[in-house]
Amino acid sequence: MSEPLGHDTVRIVEVGPRDGLQNEKTIVPAATKIALIDRLSAAGHRSVEATSFVSPKWIPQLADAADVYAGIQKHEGVDYPVLVPNLQGYERALAVGVREVAVFTAASEAFNRKNINASIDESIERFAPILERAHNDGVKVRGYVSTVLGCPYQGDVDLRDVVRVAKRIHALGCYEVSLGDTIGIGTPAKARAMLRAVAGEVPMGALAVHFHDTRGQALANVFACVEAGVRVVDASVAGLGGCPYANGATGNVASEDVVYMLHGMGFATGIDLDALVATGQWISAELGRDNGAKLGRALAPIACA
Repeated sequence: MSEPLGHDTVRIVEVGPRDGLQNEKTIVPAATKIALIDRLSAAGHRSVEATSFVSPKWIPQLADAADVYAGIQKHEGVDYPVLVPNLQGYERALAVGVREVAVFTAASEAFNRKNINASIDESIERFAPILERAHNDGVKVRGYVSTVLGCPYQGDVDLRDVVRVAKRIHALGCYEVSLGDTIGIGTPAKARAMLRAVAGEVPMGALAVHFHDTRGQALANVFACVEAGVRVVDASVAGLGGCPYANGATGNVASEDVVYMLHGMGFATGIDLDALVATGQWISAELGRDNGAKLGRALAPIACA
């Protein structure tokens, strides 16, 4: 499946190796993680979130972060961001040559309290030193804002809080702010309205969207936001991942399905869809789980022949 010669480009931020694999109950070997990242790079991704330098006590699955990052083949023109929760994690990442990191907070006070035992303001104060250090070190920083369309603890999230948090972390130095529907509760109209509200305070070119498919709305939400002007979409190969706090969570929106839709809309992504589908089928087999990408399932008899 060749890519269309679209007049406009959408960049996919592939989050499967981090956001996807961190929720797997069985420890995935570092060699498998490295092979996954290398396959995704070879398929044409320009941004592959590689791992997270969090405490192994909290996420044992990512205890091999340094080994994984050191082991991947770094392609020219490809970014390999890693998540860092604090300055200690940042320093561990810097020690192995990381050039882009990601920090995170939420638009919901209740979610922040439950997730990281801090208020929104306290969470931002925690990673403010990372932004200062990264600026001096020439390291790019991406920011995540969770629960932009709803929270498992407080329910509705005030749109003004989403705007306020996104604006603040962008002003602190996050070159890009990813707006995440953590529990997959959003619908297209709400997703589009949220994006437009944030874009009123943060340039659209500095925004990304991140949808989970818990209620089957993720692809429609991506469509609505791309139509509204966003040009960066987070997605996970084979639909890996999902929020552990969301009942019935079925994972992130699948990269294969997003790329297929975007190519059909006339957008360019730089991604070889055949190679991406094959990668999704491969990692699903490695993990012994069903492929969460509808396109991957539809093409399985062809791609596996």
